[in-house]
Amino acid sequence: MSGTIIKEGSLEAPTRHALDWKSNDFYDQNQLFDELERVFDLCHGCRRCVSLCNSFPTLFDLVDESSTMEVDGVDKKDYWKVVDHCYLCDLCYQTKCPYIPPHEWNIDFPHLMLRAKASKFKQGRVTKSEKILSSTDAVGKLAGIPIVVNMVNSANTIKPIRKVLDKTLGVHPDASIPEYHSKTLRKRILNDSVEDTVIRATEETTGKVAIFATCYGNYNSPQLGEDMVKVLRHNDIPVTLVDQEQCCGMPKLELGDLESVAKAKEVNIPVLSKMVDQGWDIMAPVPSCVLMFRQELPLMFPDDKEVQKVARAIFDPFEYLMLRHKEKRLKTDFSKSLGKVAYHVACHQRVQKIGQKTKECLQLVPDTEVLAIERCSGHDGTYGVKTKYYDTARKIVRPVVNKVKQFEPDYHGSDCPMAGKFIEHALDDGSSTSHPISLLRQAYGV
Repeated sequence: MSGTIIKEGSLEAPTRHALDWKSNDFYDQNQLFDELERVFDLCHGCRRCVSLCNSFPTLFDLVDESSTMEVDGVDKKDYWKVVDHCYLCDLCYQTKCPYIPPHEWNIDFPHLMLRAKASKFKQGRVTKSEKILSSTDAVGKLAGIPIVVNMVNSANTIKPIRKVLDKTLGVHPDASIPEYHSKTLRKRILNDSVEDTVIRATEETTGKVAIFATCYGNYNSPQLGEDMVKVLRHNDIPVTLVDQEQCCGMPKLELGDLESVAKAKEVNIPVLSKMVDQGWDIMAPVPSCVLMFRQELPLMFPDDKEVQKVARAIFDPFEYLMLRHKEKRLKTDFSKSLGKVAYHVACHQRVQKIGQKTKECLQLVPDTEVLAIERCSGHDGTYGVKTKYYDTARKIVRPVVNKVKQFEPDYHGSDCPMAGKFIEHALDDGSSTSHPISLLRQAYGV
């Protein structure tokens, strides 16, 4: 018997290839569509990812409704429908696909979708409204101006104005839009002096933290950053804010605007690298921002030593706390129980491969039961607010909502504040989302 036997899966460690985004071949339309057809055909034969985002049901419906019931019967113009539903959560690569490298089929679906998005952006086929919605720093600065901020927050609750937003920016009239704050996190936090402070390092942490506030943490949810600072200082960890920052680049990455990602990197990395050299660990309150520095930038700039240095020094908040706990440096002097907590595990946290550190930490609180829900919330940055995707996002979040309702928790929330808000919006029962770091502060009684 001759021929090669194709193995499903591999016992070898997964290999993530760098993103060759500066080559001409990366944007070549013929090569792109050849690769899309190859991968779509393999995905159609597997269908293991159907329960993740809407890219896969869209692809499979296109195949099943085609004249041949195979990928070769799908109009290539419809490939973009699959691409547009991908929000680069990375879960298919990290948790589902048995054919990722080093398997000979070499499937990296998220990076193929990113390549297609980048090609689309380079061709100028991205709308002005999409560019505006992805400019989170600029929008936050404008909306956060005193007086303007009150007008913006009020306007976002008025139905006629929401209809205008629908027509101009494609934001669904019923979508939940975050509030903006003129008193940003950067205006609320005073940096700690470490000159006369006893720094308690562990094997994996330096014991002092510089917070990368993020656009959302700075303009939309500064209370989240305040709660994080309170928890860290309660555990005798000095805190400072990163000296200067720009958007991490994730919204632009999801748009396919890789040049803007590179520009943000040129602002952020030198500042963060300097702080790492000064002995600071880096932390961000939003999982997507941590993932950007930990995975996406290193894959875009594999030969940049400064990028790699920052990637090794940035932490998810609860990952950091549990690393401290491992060496008995986390205080467990909790004064309040949390009861039942329905905890949504954010996709961009799951793919960091750190385990369920948030759940482990919250379960240190006495008389506390935590239900971890590992399903996508459907929100993903701007996807869940866009008119053309809003109904789909509501379908994606439905299993999460059902789990929360069945559990009947005292609190529900997510490490991703946007996902938490979207779950709250979908529940529509008067309950409010509670970020896990805010719950931990509450448990400490600080």
